[in-house]
Amino acid sequence: MRRSLSRLTRRCWGARLAVTAAVLTPSLAQAGPPFRTDDPVPVETGHWEIYDFSAATHVTGDTAGALNGIDANYGAAENLQLHAALPMNLDKPDGGGVRAGIGDTELGFKYRFLTEDEAGWRPQAAIYPAIDFPTGNAARGLGTGRTHLFLPLWLQKTFGDWSSFAGLAYDINPGPGNRDYGFAGWVVQRQITEDLSLGAELFHQTANAVGGKGQTGFNLGLTYDLSAHYHLLFSAGEGLQNRVTTNAFSYYAALQFTF
Repeated sequence: MRRSLSRLTRRCWGARLAVTAAVLTPSLAQAGPPFRTDDPVPVETGHWEIYDFSAATHVTGDTAGALNGIDANYGAAENLQLHAALPMNLDKPDGGGVRAGIGDTELGFKYRFLTEDEAGWRPQAAIYPAIDFPTGNAARGLGTGRTHLFLPLWLQKTFGDWSSFAGLAYDINPGPGNRDYGFAGWVVQRQITEDLSLGAELFHQTANAVGGKGQTGFNLGLTYDLSAHYHLLFSAGEGLQNRVTTNAFSYYAALQFTF
């Protein structure tokens, strides 16, 4: 069964939505997890994949993200996946106490409208729109206080043990001081053994706040199958552009259950 990372997860380990907000940005709509870039592969019809995850980003003066969260995906029909995610967010300013609590709730769906030509060069492709609802406490830096819409297009091509997936996305990001932003990412991944895959990701996100800065960064990640139903996922990386203010260090870790 293929894996899928949500935009909310990416939001929990991305850049700031506003200069004074907690680090909560793409997102949970993810091959995908453990990377920010998603893939177009939906969960198989009638099956589930559930992630118990943690993700965070450190920038100068603050560390924030999801202390813990649940990301659930269900294969509702052929080529159609339904998605829901809810994190327990945290915000730890340097020199200040830890704030923790329920974050914003995300709902979405993935629809694969193009299947891969295994004998040729045609990739598979999917849309994965997602809406974040403001269930987190924005005054405590645990939510955005606004409803957000994420609109991505994901592509993938597989060559034996190698796979490459990439895409573009646009985030409608309302709120005082905020601005809509774009995201682009590319992952190359290889199946090393029957149970282990390794990958590398390069991504770019434009500024999501007035007066803010864009970010370019990378992640290195792995997926290890503990059994047919349990899987470990981990990635870590940092920024290559505006590093100290957007992504001095970030990580994603999850235990995935598939059935």
